[in-house]
Amino acid sequence: MDTIIATAKKYNLLVLNDAAQAILSKYKDNQVCSMGDMSAVSFHETKNIQCGEGGALLINNPQFIERAEIIMEKGTDRSKFIRGEVDRYTWVDLGSSMLINEITAAFLWAQLEYARIITSKRLELWNKYNEAFLELDEKNIIKKPKLPVDCKHNGHIYYLLTKNSNDRDVIMDRLKEHKIHSTFHYIPLDSAKAGGRFTHKHPNNLPITSDISSRILRMPLYYELDIDKTIKLSTNIIESVIVN
Repeated sequence: MDTIIATAKKYNLLVLNDAAQAILSKYKDNQVCSMGDMSAVSFHETKNIQCGEGGALLINNPQFIERAEIIMEKGTDRSKFIRGEVDRYTWVDLGSSMLINEITAAFLWAQLEYARIITSKRLELWNKYNEAFLELDEKNIIKKPKLPVDCKHNGHIYYLLTKNSNDRDVIMDRLKEHKIHSTFHYIPLDSAKAGGRFTHKHPNNLPITSDISSRILRMPLYYELDIDKTIKLSTNIIESVIVN
């Protein structure tokens, strides 16, 4: 992020920060969501803090606030009207219907009030996973996450890396038999259909990304997870699959 921001300043570029999963994560004691000219945060049902479908646009550059309000208010200057800055509101630009309804907002607000408690619980579960898989990592059976320097994460995802895609798939199937819902991660954008259509890169032009994608295994992680049972079953299954 330091390099991105420095490059942007050098060439007078904007930094649009995809902070979809980063709520309450820090980089060098700065909130990740606060970095850049604008940051987008997701409240999709798969995130730590969620309302089914929703999100937030955080704006550090004041020159974009008025335009963001217009886009948010279906292309009108209704926000100015509500503040009493104009005597009527009208259609002034492109926009869309992006506001969440009040019931959804209330559902989200309750979680935002407890965001630090929710994050603390997720980190507790994440750390238990990390401690439990240390021995398998040291035996080179799987690889557990390595945290970058100066980063404080929010426990959004716990993943493991297997030696190959077949091991990953077999482990997923065995875990599923025991009602442990593990998953793979996102398909690399460069190998997706749209990736080939909207970029100049050819599919599979990022071999490291493709390799990691084929081996990554995401473990279940949610507030009420029975972590001890999950760990006991998972470690036994993973070791039996890899060793045998």
